[in-house]
Amino acid sequence: MEDISLHILDVAENGIMAGADLIRISVEENSSGDRLTVAIEDNGRGMSPEFLKSVLDPFVTTRKTRKVGLGLSLFQQSVQEAEGEMNITSKPGVGTTLNATMKRSHIDRKPLGDLAGTMLCLIEGNADIDFVFDYSVDDRSYCLDTREIRCVIEDIPLNHPSVIRLIRDNLITGMKEINQA
Repeated sequence: MEDISLHILDVAENGIMAGADLIRISVEENSSGDRLTVAIEDNGRGMSPEFLKSVLDPFVTTRKTRKVGLGLSLFQQSVQEAEGEMNITSKPGVGTTLNATMKRSHIDRKPLGDLAGTMLCLIEGNADIDFVFDYSVDDRSYCLDTREIRCVIEDIPLNHPSVIRLIRDNLITGMKEINQA
């Protein structure tokens, strides 16, 4: 995959397929520590300890549509190329958490990509699932929580075009402010 936002999309979709109704995505850039951290947590059905041991193998997947599961192994490769580490924890019936930390300035680190577009894609395509997206650069942070949006819009679907426009504008403005400060 060409950028980190596509890895995030892939991992979040894994959580959706595992029955999650809440997915938390956190992206933290730390200039002084020269670190980029991505954390993705879902409350899906989780994985057995046996499956968790093999989850990074590209030839292991639970999907019936294909015989390979390259997403996690490609993400791990991207992280390792940027002098980073990735770990996955999971508990059956509780959910799964992925943490990836890499050197922010590493020449081989993939670009972040379109994080706002990734979040919009997830929200619009999965209106019945809640997402919490935290993005921070040093001491500045932005958070989008669809649970809060649902409280305001009441009976209007989260993927209604007018709601999606508002979410898009909020994501773009919020992330731009974080990066320009």
